Amino acid sequence: MAWGADDVPFVGRRDQLRVLHESLRRVERGDTAAVFVMGESGIGKTRLLSAASDRLRTAGALVLTGACLDIGDSSPLHPLRQALRRYRPEPGHSGAVASAAARDLLAVLDGDARDPDGAGAVLERVSRGLGGVAAGRTLVLAVDDLQWADLTTRHLLLYLIAGLSDVRLLLLAAARSETLQADDPIRRMVLELRRSRARSGAVHVLELTPLDRAETAELVAEVVGGPPDPELAESVWRRSGGVPFVAEELARDARDGRVGLSETLREITLAHVDALPADAQLVSHAVAAGVEPVAHDLLAGVVQLAEDRLLQAVRDAVGQRVLLSEPDGYRFRYPLIREVLQPRLLPGERTRWHRRYAETLAAVPSGDLQHARLAYHWREAGETTRALPAVVAAAEEAERLYGFAEAFEHWASAVDLANQVPPAWLMEFDVTTLGRRAAEAAHRSGEHERALALLEQLATNLFGPPPSWLYTLRARYLTAVGQLAAAEREYDRTLAAADVAPSERVAAAAHSADLLLQLCRYADAGRRAREALDLAAGVPDAASAMVLAGVTLGYSQAYLNDPAAGKEAVREARRTAESFGGPEDVAVADLQLAELLSGPLNELEDGVAVARQGAERAERVGLARTYGTRLLSVAANGLFRLGRWAEAEELIAAALRHRPSGADAVELLLARCRIHVGFGRLDGAEADLEAIETLLAAGGGVRYMLPLLTLRAGLAMWRGRHREARDAVGQGIDLAESRSDDVWLQAPLVWHGLRAEAEARSAGAPPCPKVVQRLVGVVERMERSSTTDTAAPVRDAVIGYRELCAAEISRIDGRSDPALWDRAAQVWERRSHPYPAAYARLRQAEALYAIRTRNAEATRALQSAYRTARRLGARPFTEEIQALAKRARIALHPGESEPLPEVDSQEPVTLRAGLTSPPSVGDRVARALGNERSGRSSVTERTSRTLSPRTADELAVLTDRERQVLELVAEGRTNRATAEALFISERTVGVHVSNILNKLQVKTRVEATRVFMRNQPRA
Repeated sequence: MAWGADDVPFVGRRDQLRVLHESLRRVERGDTAAVFVMGESGIGKTRLLSAASDRLRTAGALVLTGACLDIGDSSPLHPLRQALRRYRPEPGHSGAVASAAARDLLAVLDGDARDPDGAGAVLERVSRGLGGVAAGRTLVLAVDDLQWADLTTRHLLLYLIAGLSDVRLLLLAAARSETLQADDPIRRMVLELRRSRARSGAVHVLELTPLDRAETAELVAEVVGGPPDPELAESVWRRSGGVPFVAEELARDARDGRVGLSETLREITLAHVDALPADAQLVSHAVAAGVEPVAHDLLAGVVQLAEDRLLQAVRDAVGQRVLLSEPDGYRFRYPLIREVLQPRLLPGERTRWHRRYAETLAAVPSGDLQHARLAYHWREAGETTRALPAVVAAAEEAERLYGFAEAFEHWASAVDLANQVPPAWLMEFDVTTLGRRAAEAAHRSGEHERALALLEQLATNLFGPPPSWLYTLRARYLTAVGQLAAAEREYDRTLAAADVAPSERVAAAAHSADLLLQLCRYADAGRRAREALDLAAGVPDAASAMVLAGVTLGYSQAYLNDPAAGKEAVREARRTAESFGGPEDVAVADLQLAELLSGPLNELEDGVAVARQGAERAERVGLARTYGTRLLSVAANGLFRLGRWAEAEELIAAALRHRPSGADAVELLLARCRIHVGFGRLDGAEADLEAIETLLAAGGGVRYMLPLLTLRAGLAMWRGRHREARDAVGQGIDLAESRSDDVWLQAPLVWHGLRAEAEARSAGAPPCPKVVQRLVGVVERMERSSTTDTAAPVRDAVIGYRELCAAEISRIDGRSDPALWDRAAQVWERRSHPYPAAYARLRQAEALYAIRTRNAEATRALQSAYRTARRLGARPFTEEIQALAKRARIALHPGESEPLPEVDSQEPVTLRAGLTSPPSVGDRVARALGNERSGRSSVTERTSRTLSPRTADELAVLTDRERQVLELVAEGRTNRATAEALFISERTVGVHVSNILNKLQVKTRVEATRVFMRNQPRA
């Protein structure tokens, strides 16, 4: 193709540039060298030559650039003439000499390059002229479009490469490989040079290949002016095949808002296809109407050419890089060619091609996706009655291959076709059955909203009252989108009906039990699961319902009273699924077992292993978007609790590639939000919470809402918004009291509530006595409930949170008890949860420093918390520990000065320990405008600034401790609050304040504050 010469941003090609630089070093040692860059049009040959020329020129070489013309031998040595005319010598005496030599050589060439004394004399004179231009420097001669080189130019290049001149020369030449046939003189010249100079390494042939996915994304970023949308980058790479010119054009279209292909790409592509021989064009149009890859026998039946003509036509299309010949058939070299050719087919021509494809496929059935291809061609040919049975067969074939997304598209197509065929056909293909199967395929593929829409469409087309199965399906799909309360009503309606078929009642009971489990009503779930198992006795084909009821019953039993028996019941149901159930049944069992192990039973390593294995199995059977996503979320949560946050984040990224929807997306976003909060990516956490709230706008159960509100409270605390944290916890407690008694989900929420009140007190805001009293009552109820209504592992979790709550209450009372914090830390250390254990150690150290009698024990606790925080990558938590260490004047660790792992955070993290206060409105506005430096600095930055020597004369007279005291005085702290923050006595603070006033020669704290503010660095 005659691609344009637009300036494409240069990306990739690092290996090729390395070869070019090595060749330059070879020439500098006194040898000659040549690098031939070969590749198809648009692959980036010219851009590589340009980039290489710039780099070699920077390295000190003299670079002359020219291009050959497609006019045969009528203009000998044109590239050299062009290069000399473009040459711009450097200023100075040497430049003037080189310029004169260039003018003399150009005059010789313009006189007559065909010297009467013979070609040898011409080459000798040109060689001497180039030596004069180079004037002892290394000469780089870059020649583009070498495929059009004239005879004299070819002789000159051979003469120079052979080393017959005194010029130190590096030849760079680019040629279009698609124009070089076997007998082409340029191809013969390059092959001969490569063969003759192979051992010396003086000649290199670089075959440029398309850019890979990452390089294409880099090119798209250059064109659009920033990181591209992942879908845009993927689309450009897929459509362009990695050809730089095509990728740039597509990216430019997207950047400029153009819909469809640019006229440049369209016209270039059409011109390239139109240049093919007639038979090759025919073959190209036939492939454009087909489904790639098109097998040779199928193509032969469609185009109806003699075998010799067909083979020659395919050979021409492949040779001109329109088609690719692969073992399974023919396809276009770039998807873009299909995009251009398909709309060009006339309506009658298109119908004729599709009919030929369908007739050929029907006559000789063979190959993969036979039914899908046949259905497509009959439908495109307008043969509705022939298309419908083929579409149904294609849908069933897709389901057998676990291609549920493809099956859904086929079933949906079948529904549309069924509304178009004569009524007689509907006896064989019932519209209601087709619609039901389409909805189920949509649900399996993760398109839950579309599944609900299909059910609504079915309900409107039915005569009489809706059947019970419609309510059951609707309930399942409502559960999948997170509308749990609405789903429960649908199940109750089915189970209360008198005319429900036994198999349908069993299925409704089993799914209802699973829903009750998700609503965290474990006793109700167990009773409903037993009911389903009783109903299943004697009902054929009830394996799926029995698996679902079995895992639900086991989970309920493990949570409430007998972990060992419950776990074994889940495993037994899993074995039943593997023996008698389908892929979904196995995925359900994997999911429930993984959630049980990594959740209430706290068998974290086993739970993560089951979840990972289950996710791999789900992906193999086409359930990656639904069960695979959910299992990866479970694994990520388990890894988070184990303190393997980076590993958890990798799993979340893998799950996001499945594009989950509904409740599956909610689970994944909750897992990612935990990671964001832990790493200190507060803006990312906020975005995830907003997305979850949007997904649950129609209503969500406590399974989602309690973790959501817990995370909302935690995020608010890190940002110093204690009232917001208090409100989130209050909302969660209201929800839990009205809908669930799940102490395992309530416990972390209640701890966050008491922690928020303690943080408010530390920041100078009084805690709310009514809120504290209510939270204490909830803690007492949870403790009583866990003692009587839950199994030992659940009680252990509640005990851990109870200890944290008790310690937070002592902190709220102003007498933070180190013994309580030590007890809480030990509980969480035994449970192998490093984050809450490290948090308790931090608070233990803070409490010990406050009493100023056991500093060694406090330092050990703080160092333990610091090591854990750094291992986790918990940036804001680490900064809070560092701030406490600076206030207490202790060294944390020999590696303390090492930088923290980088996190992708868009704002400074505001911490809450001692020296901090909530961000002001001005701070928030500054951050919203993107000016981070105008926001309040973090505790670490502020404390470091306070402790480091200052250049301001007014504060230079103060000691480090006096500057710490002055900063707190400037914040309006009383002597008592300052003493608490710095772990010194109130009397000592008074002494420091007196010294500050004397040294600064001021009389009041207000005047001292003015001096302090006057000496702060300005943003």
